[in-house]
This record gives sequence, C-alpha cells and structure tokens, in this order.
Amino acid sequence: MDDFDQAMPDSLGIAVVMEKQPSTHPWADFRYDAIGVVVRDAGAEASVSRIYQDGDIEHYLVAGLTLRLHLDECESYYHNLMSPEPGCFIVASQPDDADEMPLPYLVSLSFDEVHSYLEGDEQIYSVEIPAQLYQWAEAYVLTHYVAIKKTKRKRKNWHETEKPAVRAEGES
Repeated sequence: MDDFDQAMPDSLGIAVVMEKQPSTHPWADFRYDAIGVVVRDAGAEASVSRIYQDGDIEHYLVAGLTLRLHLDECESYYHNLMSPEPGCFIVASQPDDADEMPLPYLVSLSFDEVHSYLEGDEQIYSVEIPAQLYQWAEAYVLTHYVAIKKTKRKRKNWHETEKPAVRAEGES
C-alpha cells in the first residue's frame, strides 16, 4: 500500500451483495446467498436496494455495514490472509419466513469472531475477500501483529528427579 506509514483506519464502510434465486426446496420459493462485499462510504445509511435482475435471479445491495479490525483478533486475521482462500465472513439474521432475505448485520475477517455465531440461529456466509480489503487488512496485521512460533511444552521427567530421603524408624 502507498503511504504505509500514515495512520490506518480500524474500520471501513461495507456493503454486502446478496443473490436471490428460485429454490428447489419444497418449503421455500427462493434461496438467498451472499456473493460478495464492496467497500462503501463509512457513513452510508442502512438500506437494501435491488441492483440487478436477470429473469428469476436478483442481486441486492445491503449497505450501511461497518467492518472493524480489532487488535486482539490479529492472529485470526493473519491466518485468514495466509490461507489458500482468504475470506470475508458475513453474519445474517435468519428470518421467520423462508422466503424473506436474511439481513447481514456483521462482516468480519476473523473466523474466530464469527465462529460463535455458528452455534446460534444466525446464517453465516463466506465470500472472497476483495483486493482493497485484503491490502487494508494486510497492512493492519503487519503494523500490529508479530507471529510467535508455538513451541511444545516439555514434560518433566519424574523418574530423574531426586526422591526425598526416607528416614529409618527411630531417627530424628
């Protein structure tokens, strides 16, 4: 990144692109999937707008989200960026009606942060990380994280330790 020495923001405005298409499931007419994220103005108002339609397939832009980076998640960002397929993780509320669109409310680059939502009723999507977000996260990690090599703890050999002296009866 150019100007690497200048102060880096710890958050960026984000919009999620959701795709709606016909479903083959007997209880739902439509299926929704997150297909991408784009960087937007940080102060953008929360909104959902249709941006594409081709027959039964529609794309919606869900704006007004913020992606924040946290110092204590740097290790998770590092492992995400170093993985074969770095991803952007999207958490969306699961609607009561199967034909309603799940609304994204959290975007993260940390699998550790998103993992706790897997145990709840939230819908989790993983999309490819855009180059601009990758570069921003990479600069953040290079600025704030130092990888520490994990070492195996050595076990104490109890057979080689000195045994306490045993006193014979009558000795003081």
